[in-house]
Amino acid sequence: MPSWKTALSSTGAALLLAAALPATALASGTATDCCGGGSSWATGNKSALGTSTTTASPVWFTVANGITSEIFYPRADIPNMQDMQFIITDGSTFVDLERDATNHAVTMPDEKALQYAVTNTAKSGKYRITTDYVTDPSRPTMITNTRFQSLDGGSYRLYLLANPSMAGGGANDNAWWDGSGLLSSGTETLFGGTATTVVSALRVSTGFTAHDNGYAGTASDCLADLRADKNLNNQFDNVSSTGNVVQCGQIPVGTDTTFTMALGFGATAATATSNASGSLNSGFSTVASSYRSGWNSYVNALKAAPASVSGDPQRRRAYYVAAMALKTAEDKQHPGASVAGLATPWGDYTNGDHLNDGYHRVWGRDLYQQATGLLAAGDPAQAKRMAQFLWNSQWVGSPTAGDGTTYPAGSFPRYSPVSGVAGASAQQLGCCEQLDQDADAILLAWLTGLTDASTYTKVKTTANHIVATGPDTTERWEEQYGKSPSSVSAEIAGLIAAGAIARANGDTASATSWESTADSWRNSLAGWTVTTSGYWGGHTYYERLDRAGNPNDGATICFDEGCFYEHDVTEFGFLDLVRLGIRPAGDATIANSVAPTAAASDGNSAVQVTLPNGDVYFHRYPHDNYGESTANCSGWPAGGAQRFGRLWPVLSGERGEYELANGRSAAVYLKSMADSANDGYFVPEQVWDRADVGCFGLGRPTGSAGPLMWAEGQYLRLAQSMDAGHNLDTPSIVKARYGT
Repeated sequence: MPSWKTALSSTGAALLLAAALPATALASGTATDCCGGGSSWATGNKSALGTSTTTASPVWFTVANGITSEIFYPRADIPNMQDMQFIITDGSTFVDLERDATNHAVTMPDEKALQYAVTNTAKSGKYRITTDYVTDPSRPTMITNTRFQSLDGGSYRLYLLANPSMAGGGANDNAWWDGSGLLSSGTETLFGGTATTVVSALRVSTGFTAHDNGYAGTASDCLADLRADKNLNNQFDNVSSTGNVVQCGQIPVGTDTTFTMALGFGATAATATSNASGSLNSGFSTVASSYRSGWNSYVNALKAAPASVSGDPQRRRAYYVAAMALKTAEDKQHPGASVAGLATPWGDYTNGDHLNDGYHRVWGRDLYQQATGLLAAGDPAQAKRMAQFLWNSQWVGSPTAGDGTTYPAGSFPRYSPVSGVAGASAQQLGCCEQLDQDADAILLAWLTGLTDASTYTKVKTTANHIVATGPDTTERWEEQYGKSPSSVSAEIAGLIAAGAIARANGDTASATSWESTADSWRNSLAGWTVTTSGYWGGHTYYERLDRAGNPNDGATICFDEGCFYEHDVTEFGFLDLVRLGIRPAGDATIANSVAPTAAASDGNSAVQVTLPNGDVYFHRYPHDNYGESTANCSGWPAGGAQRFGRLWPVLSGERGEYELANGRSAAVYLKSMADSANDGYFVPEQVWDRADVGCFGLGRPTGSAGPLMWAEGQYLRLAQSMDAGHNLDTPSIVKARYGT
C-alpha cells in the first residue's frame, strides 16, 4: 500500500538510468511524470514466508494481507519489494485491487514444508485467485503458480501489479520492459558503505499481453490509469528517471486459467533474467517438488514432534512451522546470522524509501532464544553456527562507534547486519549495549561446546567487561537503564558459564573471580529489586527495574503516558532466576512476585489477561506503549493517541516454563501460544487485547512482527521441555552451583 508521501527528486538520474537499461528500451515510450509518492513497507504480520533449504537460492518471500509483501535478496536483511498483487477489472464497471477486494485464506499443502497456498475470493463473488508460493532451490527466484477462476461466468482482465523497493528502498528505482518481461533495479549504499545493485526480472508462462512502467500514485501508475476509465491506456516501456516505480503486466485469462510467474534476482539484468527464465523453464511442479523435498528432509532430521503437540493439528503445525521459521531466519551468505524477523513491525506505517532496521537485523538476545529452541528441537548444528557468528562476527574487539554510543571492547552491539560488526555504520549497530546480550553469547558458547582457546580469549574479555560495568544495564526491552532482575539473571548465568569455559582452558583464577562476582550479585539482587512497599498484592515482590538499587525509595520511572513509582511497575523478568537455575522454582519471593502480574486493574495496567476461551496472555509491563493506537488503530510509532503495547505470546511460554519447573502443568500456556498463531501458523510478537475495540480480533495477531523468531524458539523449548519433564534451557552448570 503506497503511502503517497511527498514526491522525490533525483539528481543525475538520467545517467544512472542509461547505465541500467538496455539500449533498445530507451527507444520506446517513456513515463515522464517522475518521481512518484513516498513508499512504505507492508504490515509486520506475515501469513506466509519461505525460502529453500539450499544456499544456492538466497531469496526469501513473505505474504501479508493475502498478497506478496517484502522479498529479501541477496541477504536476509535486504528487502526488494513493497508488495505485489493482481488488479482485476471487467473493463467497464469495476477495478479491484486484490488485497482490498477479496477475502483471504491461507493453507499449507504439506505441514513439513514452508509452501503456502493463498486463496483470495472476491467479496463480490465474481472471481477467485489461488496462488501457490515456493522459491527455486537452484536459483534466486520466487516462483508462483496461480489459478484464476471466474465464479459468475463473467469475462475479466487480470494485471500483475508489482511495487519494487529494490536494494532496501523504493525511492531510487528504475523500471523497464525488455521485450518479454518486466525488469526493475535499484542501487543503495548499504553495509560497509558499499553500493549494492539489485535487479529483478518478472516473467510469466503465458507472456504479458500488455505492460506498463510508471511512478507510484501518478498518471503513469497502471492502477491509477485503470481506475480512471477501466482500461490500460498508458503502456510505457520505461521511466525517465529513478523514483518510486510501479510495474504492471496483463496476463491473458479465461473463465479458468492457470499460469506460472517467476521473479528472478541478480546483480545484473542478464543474471536476473536468466534466473527467472531458468525457473520458468523448469516448471512449477518440478521446482515445488524439489523445494518440498528439501524441507521434508530438514524436518525429518529433527527430533520427532513431542507428545505435547503431536496429537493436536494446530499445536503440531505451529511446532513444525516454528522449527522451519528458525531455519528460514538464517542468512545464506553469513552462516549463523539469524534475523529477529523477516518483517518491519507496523511496516505499513513506516517509510520505505530507504533501508530501515525493521526486525531483519541480528539481536544477540533473539539469537540466543532461537538457538536454545533449535537445541531443544534437535538442530545443534545451526545453534553452533549462531554461537560462532556471535563470537566471530558480532563481538566487539576494540572500541566501536554505535548510534550515539561507543561500544567498548568485549561488548556486543544492540544489533548488527547479518554481516556483523565489520563495515557496519554506527546507525546499523544501534543505540546501546545490553549486558544480558553479552552474557547470552557466553551461555550459548558453553551450550554449544564452543570452548576453544581462541573463543575463550574473547569470552575472557567479555566476562571481565561484565564484571567491570555490571550489573546495571539497559534492560531486555531496550528502554530503561538500571538493575533489572532479568538482565542481572543473565549476567549471573553468563559469568558462571564463563567460569566453566575458563576452567576448560586452565584459567582457574579467572573462573574463581567471575564465580565470586556472580555469587555476590545473586545474593544482592533481592535487596536491589524486591520492594516491600509496592502497590500490588502483599506489597513485596520483584520490580521491573530499579535505578538506585533501593526498591523502597519512592523513585519514579517514566513512560509516554507519565511517570510512576518504580516499585509499582512489574514484569516477568524475574522468572529468569528460575529458568537459568539461579533460584529454586519454589522460591517464596518469586511466587509472591507472580501474583501482582495477575492483579485486576484498568485494562492498560493489568499484566495478565485471560481470554474467554481460557488462553492466558501477558502484557510486558504496565504502561507499555509499544503497540497500536486504540483511538485509530494506527501502528507504532505513528503517534496516535492511546497507544499501548498489546499481549506477547512469548511471555505465555516464559510463564509455562516457570510452571513446569514447579512440577505443575504448562499445557494452557503452550495452547495459548499455538492459538495465537496466524493463518500461516506463525507465533506473532503481539496479539490484540481489547474486546471493546475492533482494530483486530481479540487474541489475534496485530500489525507487529509475525513470526517473531524469539517466540518461535520459546514455543519449541516449551513443547520439548514438557515432554522431558524439565526445562531444557536451564544451564546445568548454573543449576549445579546453586543447587536448584
